[in-house]
Amino acid sequence: MELFKVEDLIFNNQKRSFWSNTPATFELGPVSFNLKAGETLAIIGENSSGKSLLAKLLVGLEKPKSGRILMNGAEINNADLTSSYQDIRMIFQNSNESLNPGLTLGAILEEPLRLNTKLDTQKRNNLIVKTLRKVGLMSDHQFFYRHMLSDGQRQRVALARALILDPKVIVADEPFAALDPSVRSQAVNLLMQLQRDLGIGFIFISHNLGIVRHVSDKVIVMQDGKVIESGKTEVIFTWPKAEYTKKLVDAHQALVNRQGT
Repeated sequence: MELFKVEDLIFNNQKRSFWSNTPATFELGPVSFNLKAGETLAIIGENSSGKSLLAKLLVGLEKPKSGRILMNGAEINNADLTSSYQDIRMIFQNSNESLNPGLTLGAILEEPLRLNTKLDTQKRNNLIVKTLRKVGLMSDHQFFYRHMLSDGQRQRVALARALILDPKVIVADEPFAALDPSVRSQAVNLLMQLQRDLGIGFIFISHNLGIVRHVSDKVIVMQDGKVIESGKTEVIFTWPKAEYTKKLVDAHQALVNRQGT
């Protein structure tokens, strides 16, 4: 049985433009896929293709028009997000902006524990220290504030916050976009090591097709809210069927060739 499954997920939203009374409609879907424990699914596509919106639907930040999201065969209940979404957590695009500058890292990590568990203060603190160490930070980092960290350390805190409730699935939306290449490589290796150790399923959204090819088992290609193509990663990169996918892969290969010269 799949760890995580999405069936015919559809989103439809109408927003009125400031300049016109005509509503602008964005439609997403239908999107269907499944994910096994320890597996990584990458979602790729250009800006405004619907990748980040899909991520929000998966973690309950947006509500779909129709379709189902299942964890271990049981449907996730939008009416009870607190209990239903503990098993699926999210790493946001900008780790710096997603961390409250007025709170210590310990307070940031404690918040989901206070909201979602019945652990006492000592047990919460023990878990915070354990999780910080798990992502390569020191226990004393719990007393730090956001501005005291490097970009790489902030990304590790964002990962720690996603891990603190022991989720089965993590949705990572462009988690390495703001990192320089050397730090990015360390972050990618850390993510893959944690996946091997913990058996977490990852849904990985990125424009960086080099990283996508390195970390993912399968890929979904999106354009204008629609799934254009999906399949195993090496098949998508080696024998893309859709013209849109070919353009993405060719652009990536051209960039790789330029960097190699």
